[in-house]
Amino acid sequence: MLELPFRIAATIGLLTGIAVAAGPPSGPLTRCPPDAVISGPGCIDKFEASVWRVPDPTTTNRRLVRRIQIGAVTIAELTAGGATQLGTTADDYAPCADSGQNCVNDIYAVSLPGVIPSAFITWFQTQQACANSGKRLPTNAEWQAAVAGTPDPGPDDGIRDCNTASAFEVLATGSRPACVSTRGAFDMVGNLWEWVADWVPRATTCGQWHPGVSPTDDDQCLAGVATDGEPGALLRGGDFGVFDIGSSAGPLAIFGFVEPSAPQFSVVFGFRCAR
Repeated sequence: MLELPFRIAATIGLLTGIAVAAGPPSGPLTRCPPDAVISGPGCIDKFEASVWRVPDPTTTNRRLVRRIQIGAVTIAELTAGGATQLGTTADDYAPCADSGQNCVNDIYAVSLPGVIPSAFITWFQTQQACANSGKRLPTNAEWQAAVAGTPDPGPDDGIRDCNTASAFEVLATGSRPACVSTRGAFDMVGNLWEWVADWVPRATTCGQWHPGVSPTDDDQCLAGVATDGEPGALLRGGDFGVFDIGSSAGPLAIFGFVEPSAPQFSVVFGFRCAR
């Protein structure tokens, strides 16, 4: 009986020439916007996000915002529209607050190659930046599916490998050609820790992945439970080396210490969006 409405809808469509949705897609996803790659039933950004403030987004720059939302905007278009990139050297997102207030129609997350990804950002701000761009934060499971195939780093050769041992230097997106997943997403290991959608009880220390079952020295910081304050918002992949020199970053690296509104240490916190 549940099929009947869909059959009726399809019949109406045939009789009237009007396209009527007849339920979920019948096959796997075959295409994503230009700034993203297919991962499972959805799309995930190719690059860590750069965050842009767009002036007059609902009037003069409506077309520019639409270009962002369909994943086709260029740096030249952003510059021509008077947009400015935020979060490259400091926390300059105000009036968009750490809590995510005052962010609607203000900051936009963009997936572009060859730019320094934005940091100094809280979980709440990333959620709003993705939402303004017609996207969302990926779940932990979606992020894990997309990272598959990214090399689990050993030494960082400074040229091709994932950026996991460059002291205090965030590198431009896509600049390490070997740091790419099987699905085509760049820099998911190293460069910046990446916020994902999930929250957990806030951890207080690090454990380890089970030796012999999943032998890795990637960070696994989900041990202990804080008894006060906020929950922990998950961060994935590791960073460029402030806290995680070398191989402790990786496809299984996971960090549950940080509150979703916390700006502290956010020099190493970035993100990418999903659809």
